[in-house]
Amino acid sequence: MIRLNILTKLLLGGSLCMLCSLSVTAQTIDSTSTVILENASNGLESYLNEDINLGFHTAEKQDIVGSSSTVKPGDFLKYDTTQWVRDALGGRLTGLSGGSSVRGLGEALIVVDGIPGRSIDLLNMEEIEEITILKDANVSALYGSMARNGVIVVTTKRGSTQKQFNISASTGVRLPISMPNYLNSADYMEYFNEARANDGLGELYSAEQIENHRSGVNPYRYPNVDFYNDGNFNPLTPYSNVTADFSGGSENTKFYINLGFKSDGSFQSVNPENDKGAKRFNVRGNIDFKVNDWIKSSLDVVAIIDKNKTSLSNIYASGGLIRPNLYSPLLPISEIDFSANPELRGIVDAANQYDGFLLGGNQVYNGGAIASIYAGGYQTNMTRMSQVNNAIDFDLSAITKGLSAKSYVSFDFYNIYNLSVQNEYAVYQPTWNDQNKIVDLVNVRDNDLKDQVESVNTNVFAIRYGFYGLLNYEKQIKDNHFIDASLIGFANNTYVKDEKQSAKNSHVALSLNYNYKKKLYANLSGAYVNSVKLADGNRGKFAPSLGLAYVLSEESSLKESSWLDYLKIRSSVGVIYTDLGIQDYFLYDAIYEQNGGGYNWGDTNGAGYYNASTKILRGQNLGLDFEKRTDYTLGFEALMFKKIWLEANVFQSIMGEKVIRASTLYPDYYSSFRPYSNFNEDQYSGFEVGVNYHTKTENSTFDIGARALYTKSKRTKVDEIYEDEYQNRKGTPVDAIWGLESLGLFGVDDFNEDGTLKGDLPTQYGTVRPGDIKYKNQNGDDVINDQDMVQIGLYGAPWSFGSDFTWSYKAFTLFALFTAEVGRDGILSGDYYRPQGDAKYSEVVKGRWTEATADTATFPRLSSIGNTNNFDKTSTYWLYSNDNFRIQRVQLTFDLPSQLVDKLNMKDINLFTSVSNLAEFSKNKDIRELQLGFDPMFRYFSFGARMKF
Repeated sequence: MIRLNILTKLLLGGSLCMLCSLSVTAQTIDSTSTVILENASNGLESYLNEDINLGFHTAEKQDIVGSSSTVKPGDFLKYDTTQWVRDALGGRLTGLSGGSSVRGLGEALIVVDGIPGRSIDLLNMEEIEEITILKDANVSALYGSMARNGVIVVTTKRGSTQKQFNISASTGVRLPISMPNYLNSADYMEYFNEARANDGLGELYSAEQIENHRSGVNPYRYPNVDFYNDGNFNPLTPYSNVTADFSGGSENTKFYINLGFKSDGSFQSVNPENDKGAKRFNVRGNIDFKVNDWIKSSLDVVAIIDKNKTSLSNIYASGGLIRPNLYSPLLPISEIDFSANPELRGIVDAANQYDGFLLGGNQVYNGGAIASIYAGGYQTNMTRMSQVNNAIDFDLSAITKGLSAKSYVSFDFYNIYNLSVQNEYAVYQPTWNDQNKIVDLVNVRDNDLKDQVESVNTNVFAIRYGFYGLLNYEKQIKDNHFIDASLIGFANNTYVKDEKQSAKNSHVALSLNYNYKKKLYANLSGAYVNSVKLADGNRGKFAPSLGLAYVLSEESSLKESSWLDYLKIRSSVGVIYTDLGIQDYFLYDAIYEQNGGGYNWGDTNGAGYYNASTKILRGQNLGLDFEKRTDYTLGFEALMFKKIWLEANVFQSIMGEKVIRASTLYPDYYSSFRPYSNFNEDQYSGFEVGVNYHTKTENSTFDIGARALYTKSKRTKVDEIYEDEYQNRKGTPVDAIWGLESLGLFGVDDFNEDGTLKGDLPTQYGTVRPGDIKYKNQNGDDVINDQDMVQIGLYGAPWSFGSDFTWSYKAFTLFALFTAEVGRDGILSGDYYRPQGDAKYSEVVKGRWTEATADTATFPRLSSIGNTNNFDKTSTYWLYSNDNFRIQRVQLTFDLPSQLVDKLNMKDINLFTSVSNLAEFSKNKDIRELQLGFDPMFRYFSFGARMKF
């Protein structure tokens, strides 16, 4: 009820603010003007002529041969104010799975303002001008080996001659969607007694003990500790976000400045003095200036400081480890009988007290999360990041018309450190009398001493510097032919603390573009990549790509079409050589070590010299080569009725020559001589399709987009030897889940009177009993072991979908974003879903097997000892479907009328209220929404305003 009341107040407050704005508006003006969407006047037609930043160079959308997709935050930020880039991208771009995986290949390379290798998580949407994903090898070839998994190009805003000042501010609350649900003390004790009985052991807890814990007669003597109660967490955690940007300048000097502040309250509320939450401040300054008539330059500076002060322990993470009946973490001073033991007065007076309590425990459990949070101290996690870029553009048309050059130098610094103050503190084990009073206290830990240890640990320290130089030539030949050529040299070096080798990337790339009447396009691109991970003489390789495109709508037969405004078909093939999959340096070299043993050398046994032996650990392969991605793409893009934009691609990416230490290529006796070599191969194929519809009337505008991605993976070449052919990974998906096929649970009828399995049943993992998981014997050898593992599911989603719609009517705009996944599976794991031994029991054990529940059981029999057969094996018993449909965000925006805005000397003001993580529809929603770990999954409610001056 507390959560609902606070949430109701927040939403009512936001609604009242909006109503007040409407009321003021009604009193100020006589009528409401129609709101015109930014960039809406040209609709989808203008999209073709927009300049798209591909990182190293820009091109008009219609001139790009390869497969790419672009969004411009300025087109939607007014109606979707999500600030973090991954959240904004998910479901919005064709071909993008999640927030950063292109076509399911893995994490894409992030390029920010032309600099590869930066983090997308350091940006907020307000400072971004454009985001483009480069999907095939042709369009991403200029990035060399780093482009293995595709590229995401982010371009930040630049200054202009027109002065602008914008502010976006929002505040809200987040509330946990789902919290862990563990058994109370009495239930746990009953179930654990049952587990011991299943193992042939006696009861550990008497009926009287269980009843004392259940009745609550003395919750400190007979504890029932729920670490996930509302008292330990804030039911509604506040957060706020403010960004402001300024831009302006003259023809010679332009600037853009972005300032941001973000505050997140602490979900944990045990010790508000320590759990302060996180605060983040960022500043960006982009300056463009003209040196002379042929030289321009830019200087970009970014600084980010992120501070998070917390207690030394996190209850949400550690609460699942401590059983509810073990001890009371707090002992009330009011329950101490000082008359029975006057010496206790001195102990209590000398002890640290916490709102009338002492810290409780026992000889075995003398700390724990609660004690650490109250008395252990605190920690401050500090993140500091800075980035500096300098670019110089040269107009070399004096040498020859169309010739230009550019140099770019960047420097990044990352430092993450932890400052912790650790205290010593006392924990007391009580002795209780028959009247439930404490008559004795024994300190089972330390003395109460503050600020005993101060530690500073540098968790991450990284320096990255990079350079690229570009030479570009453009030429229009008569009226029909246009050529564009670019030559790029790139080098990048990243040093990370405690890593002996810095990460280095360097390559030279060439791009040749030709178009005929903007109808026929050809692109030949390639990169000569270099890798210090390979042996001398084998460190360089050229990776070519070719793309062709044909604008069919320029043909006379289609040019006057009443419904087809634009149609381009395209095809590309290319290769990317990469060393990203080579996990270490010097893998091509042989490694020897001196064995700890030795041998005698002499004429007489036992006499002579004693020498240590040397053995080989790995063989040499100076021919170790790059891994290789071979790409094929065929697609089209079209504009119809000036309202519908459609794009689609079919693709295949072969990730071959993967570096492994192969075993099947060599005889068994060659084991220690085996070198690393190029062998394995994976194939990804599928299609992607995206459609956008835009229409506009006098009072309303409607935009809807839908996207679908299907990716099927297959291992086409695998270094493997299995006795049974069905276990071969070749031909199976790359993200296959391998495990045992469950046949349910053993029943009483499956066993002989002496407790052994009946003769027609195969032996399992160890000794099994009724209620244990029964597995299918795949090879008929009457023994269940790892040879019976088969493919049982998929970790990745073959199908992913995204859709967004924006509907504006007069001053109001409603926005929603939806996502869906089909075909992805998950495995229940961890002590919450598979508790065994003396682990804490969650609600899942209520479905445990007994003879009475044999037909309805959803959990194996309980066991107080380890059970390899049931809990340590991946099987279909723990498999669940991850298929889902999610309403990611919904936002309602109100634009103040232009008459009022003008009177305030402003350009635009709008108010908004939004909900993120609004709802999910899935078969296993309870599992998917229960996030175990550091924090739960949250639902976000916010209210804010955006203003333009």
